[in-house]
Amino acid sequence: MFVAFLGPKGSFSHHVAQKAFPHETLLPYQNITEVIKAYEAGEVDYSVVPVENSIEGSVHETLDYLFHQAQIQSVAEIVQPIKQQLLATSKDKTIRTIYSHPQALAQGKKYIQEHYPEAQTEITASTAYAARFVAEHKDQPFAAIAPHSAAEEYGLEVIAQDIQEMAENFTRFWILGHQPISLDLAKEEEKMTLALTLPNNLPGALYKALSTFAWRGIDLTKIESRPLKTALGEYFFIIDVNHSQPDLVTYALQELAAIGIAYKILGSYRVYTI
Repeated sequence: MFVAFLGPKGSFSHHVAQKAFPHETLLPYQNITEVIKAYEAGEVDYSVVPVENSIEGSVHETLDYLFHQAQIQSVAEIVQPIKQQLLATSKDKTIRTIYSHPQALAQGKKYIQEHYPEAQTEITASTAYAARFVAEHKDQPFAAIAPHSAAEEYGLEVIAQDIQEMAENFTRFWILGHQPISLDLAKEEEKMTLALTLPNNLPGALYKALSTFAWRGIDLTKIESRPLKTALGEYFFIIDVNHSQPDLVTYALQELAAIGIAYKILGSYRVYTI
């Protein structure tokens, strides 16, 4: 079995893929869109992608591609604690440029300002790319923000531990595919994620959409709007639904269709934690 992840090795996505598929062949791709397309092209059996961080919010590249272009769903969710480390080739090196993924740079912004106020920051496609780049330029005054696994993978030293601003930092990852899977990880709950498109001529459309779940006692754990990319001011809505009572959710979906609210199921899945 082949599994795609946001590479290179040493990224948080790589760690999640290893936990979910410890005995399968893991293939790195350069960005999230390529990870999803690898599944669509039949190159892999599953794809692992980040979908939301507790500090920085949703990963829009993932959600927008799944809504606008892909016919693929999440079959499992894994919640990964995120701890960011400052890495360099040696602890006594002068650091003038710090590389990382935009979310990692944002999570470590306060530490950088306090300890390296003169350092520039540069964006990379992932934290692991940043670590690999620093390892490849040993003679340069570079550092990377990345996980412990990246330090081990690329032979870097941890200059500072757990530099993220908030201790409670987690990222949700989805495993994309068509076949349900059961993982050897701690199971939390059952969820479904929907993307709703509201008709223009239905007053109170969003209220009516949410009411189909509320009056049935179905918990919604997230609601977020994203541009529909058709005209200014037009949106679709992403909602996460407690799916512990699937029959009630099915009735809610039938009511949505009856009142003219279109929906796309982005996933029906178990939530696991690392």
